[in-house]
Amino acid sequence: MKSGLRRLLNQGSPPVPYAPRSYQRSAFLNAHSGNEQYLKATGANGTLWQIVHRLSSDSARPEWRLYRKTQDKRVRYSTTETGSDQRTEVLQHQALSVLQHPSPFGQTRSGSSMSAFSRFSLFELSGQYLELTGESPWVVARDSRASFPMGLWPVRPDRLEAVPSAETFLKGWIYTGPDGEQVPLAPDELIMEKYPNPWDPYRGLGPVQSILVDLEAAQYSARWNLSFFLNSATPGGVIEVDHAVDDDEWDRLETRWREAHQGVSRAHRVAMLEGGQKWVPNSMSLKDMDFANLRGVSRDIIREAFAMHKAMMGQSDDVNRANAQTALEVYQGTLVTERLGRRRDTLNEQFLPLFGSTGSNVEFDYISPVAPNREADVAELTGKSNSANILVAAGYDPHDVLEVVGLPDMGFTEKPPPPPPALPAAPDAGAGEQAAESQGGGDSGDVTARLAKVLANGHMPVGSLR
Repeated sequence: MKSGLRRLLNQGSPPVPYAPRSYQRSAFLNAHSGNEQYLKATGANGTLWQIVHRLSSDSARPEWRLYRKTQDKRVRYSTTETGSDQRTEVLQHQALSVLQHPSPFGQTRSGSSMSAFSRFSLFELSGQYLELTGESPWVVARDSRASFPMGLWPVRPDRLEAVPSAETFLKGWIYTGPDGEQVPLAPDELIMEKYPNPWDPYRGLGPVQSILVDLEAAQYSARWNLSFFLNSATPGGVIEVDHAVDDDEWDRLETRWREAHQGVSRAHRVAMLEGGQKWVPNSMSLKDMDFANLRGVSRDIIREAFAMHKAMMGQSDDVNRANAQTALEVYQGTLVTERLGRRRDTLNEQFLPLFGSTGSNVEFDYISPVAPNREADVAELTGKSNSANILVAAGYDPHDVLEVVGLPDMGFTEKPPPPPPALPAAPDAGAGEQAAESQGGGDSGDVTARLAKVLANGHMPVGSLR
């Protein structure tokens, strides 16, 4: 038995066992035999289909780019802004080529390569698998002539079975094909993106598993409502007779009742009973079932499991512009970005290492789908500018201040002195002499000189013209 220290020194195995040494295949297989049921659940409930469709398509739409990691070790002090992106975008890489055409399977007549799945369709289908089963597996396609992957193929999670190992955590996977053929896959031949499962580290757990009972209840209530219209358009009941009924009489009564009263077109016909037969109606009615509230509760439970606001589902009974805008911001900034972050982790930690040394020091990242909030941007810029102005006025270095508040390092110049105030136009000398003569004389030249002096000083002291 290996000690804990030896397990820690052995990098090829976990420090503690994750799987029993006497591995029983059926025990792990039966634990996830319901994945096929989870996949089919989306076709039986409209609310679930819409939620899965929105999440998978919206998380597959943003563009992905490959960047070379920056070696910048500068410390950033801002809590809301990390500054401009210092990474260098990589335009040519085999990982980009595989992600652009992930599933090649042949060539066209012109010689160009065909792909069964585009990058968008690969991510969209993977998102559906993830929401329905909590797992999104990709099989890595390889070529014997190359050491790096040549493609990615999405596969159904219900066809996969993990093969745990007490020594190396995972021996691999077994894929069961449609005809029952079993294909073993090495750990580096399958990429598994999943929601964590608290009782099984090898498999995932999605939101559908948590609401499976509610989904079945909604489906059964819809079927009950449909049977109501198909049978008689009225609640069922019981026919009482006062004697034992033989097989012939039973078949005759059943056939006549179906021909006369079953189906929507035969609703509300008058029934004729004979031979002591009596109709006893059922006490349960459609009003007692309260289908409207029952279906509404089921929709709320499904939305709650996915944290989906009703405004994103097209329901506007109690939605205004303010909370609809907030719902969109929360949806893009929380639900979509959380799934994009998980996909980024899968690409960087499981996909890029398959390319050897060319996959190191590079990373995938997505273009944020969150719509910009111009009012918040203006308010943020104003607050940063005011903070920078206060710190610079207090005597701190302008370049350090810009780094602290999260603004780009801009060139700083001394503040120029304010321009002198504009002087009013000098009055006409002739007009001044005429005004002095009309007020009783005086030396007009002396008055004009004193007035020019006052105007040049910009103010007129009291008694200056006396």
